Amino acid sequence: MSQNMPTAGGGSVRATFLAAYSAVTLAQMTNALPGALNGTFAAEFHTSGAGLTWIAGVFMIGVVVFELSWGVLGDLFGRKKLLLAGAGLTIAGAVLAALAPVTGVMIAAQAIGGIGAGILFPISLSMIAAITPDPRARAKVIATWAGFLSLGAVISPVLAGLTSQLFTIPGAAPGDPNIYSGWRVAYFVAAGLAAVLLLLSLKAQDSAAPQGRKLDLPGQATLALGLIAALFATVTAVDSGFGAPVVIAAYVAGALLLGLFILIESRTPQPLIHLSLFKNRAYSITGIVAVTGMFAFLAVCFSTSVAVGGLALTETWKVGVLFVFIQGPAFIFIPVVGWLIHHAAPRWVLTAGFALMAAAGYWLSGFSLGTPEAFGGTPWTAFIPPLALLGTGFALTVGSVTAVAINTVAPQEIGMASATTNLLRDLGFALGPVIGSAIAFSVGASLFAAPLAGILGGAGLPAEAAEGLSQIPPLAFLSGWPDVIAGFTGQAAASGAPQAAVDSMVQALNGAQPAIQGAAGSSLGQGFQTVYLVAGITATISAILTLFVPGRSSSAPAPGTETPAAAATVPAGS
Repeated sequence: MSQNMPTAGGGSVRATFLAAYSAVTLAQMTNALPGALNGTFAAEFHTSGAGLTWIAGVFMIGVVVFELSWGVLGDLFGRKKLLLAGAGLTIAGAVLAALAPVTGVMIAAQAIGGIGAGILFPISLSMIAAITPDPRARAKVIATWAGFLSLGAVISPVLAGLTSQLFTIPGAAPGDPNIYSGWRVAYFVAAGLAAVLLLLSLKAQDSAAPQGRKLDLPGQATLALGLIAALFATVTAVDSGFGAPVVIAAYVAGALLLGLFILIESRTPQPLIHLSLFKNRAYSITGIVAVTGMFAFLAVCFSTSVAVGGLALTETWKVGVLFVFIQGPAFIFIPVVGWLIHHAAPRWVLTAGFALMAAAGYWLSGFSLGTPEAFGGTPWTAFIPPLALLGTGFALTVGSVTAVAINTVAPQEIGMASATTNLLRDLGFALGPVIGSAIAFSVGASLFAAPLAGILGGAGLPAEAAEGLSQIPPLAFLSGWPDVIAGFTGQAAASGAPQAAVDSMVQALNGAQPAIQGAAGSSLGQGFQTVYLVAGITATISAILTLFVPGRSSSAPAPGTETPAAAATVPAGS
């Protein structure tokens, strides 16, 4: 291993630890904030399904596509500079989110914040590992870092719930942006904490390890563009359908770019990912479950956020409580999971965790979704037991998947294997809301078509008008009814319809609003039931696959002596 090199002027060891622990807590807080707020975003921004998916997913995309390169840049040019950059980007992203007037600005804010967090996660860990050379002391430091990461995941939904509850203006009319103003305070708090981190980082020690390190620019570019193209296609398909030309073109571009990435990685002497790792069947299986298992987790999280907060109109603080049950076990069970990984075969811990996540998915798929509790929908408290089961399963899997991965490779491959596993795991996190929303909204739209046609026909709307309204996604009828009416009025007037006829159709539409919104909610609820079921099936497959991974390898490092990346947990949320 190359030696870490402190910069001139030194720095405070204490400030380095404080900055690193604050950085990972902050990064996970900003990552997890949308989890409790997706319903609020849908109501305030009147966003489409694709817009809501971008808000939830673009943050993790920013983490995934560059995470392997940030470590190299820190080694080459100094980790302190990267930590300062990450804090600065987090400030910018949080302030922009707090001030966002429309969906597009919120998506941009999430993208900036995701890049900032993508820097903070690996660099904070590298900085404290660099000043802790003793393996046993380093193991304790890494465990503490992981604890602060989990703490950020617990703080986030509490912060979202409290600010929404305490700072919302009571008595505002529905549709008034002020009624949802409280959530913006949470992002201002995050920006303030990022400013504190910036000051702490100025006093931290710097370190670098440039020997033998080189940035793989062609590999990074093709990986980033390929993943972004594929994810863009999937998100766009939420509203436009998978047959849309732009969706097909983006999938083709993504496939070509990712194919080029594989070609580049197979020929470059210092690749981002050593493809030879996947010749190992056991490691390949672990890589697959890293993606599928974390997809299942985030798909359930995203579905719960939208179904409970957006469709059932549950207050934000209640959604925040549910997310505490999702994220809390990962923090509470840190010592338990650590003991299990050290004293039992990690693959059994992994299998048990995926089995619990599968049970949660199947349980939730049987809930009645899409209807507020006051009108007979599932009470929000009924979600607590299955979500606690999900959180416990996640606590068992999020750290142990890397422990299993490094047990399948030779000692000299441990660093690359753990970094690659982290990338695959984060890719699963990014895919959760993206694929989950594509499933939910496409199923919901197909189920909504028939009842919508019947309602519009019964309201006496002409066939041409009904045809135009049938192209509107069901979520728009729930979160943006004024926009639907305004758009319909404009199109009807532009077509030359007499004003009296337009007014009559608008009156009929407003009279049918309860029936239309009820059908839209029920259809989308069935869509999210499907996502829960898919998540349960995916987690089941993951649990079965881990049974084929061998136990602890004789070449694997003893507990407490892994590289920093190997022992690290990773972000989760949204």
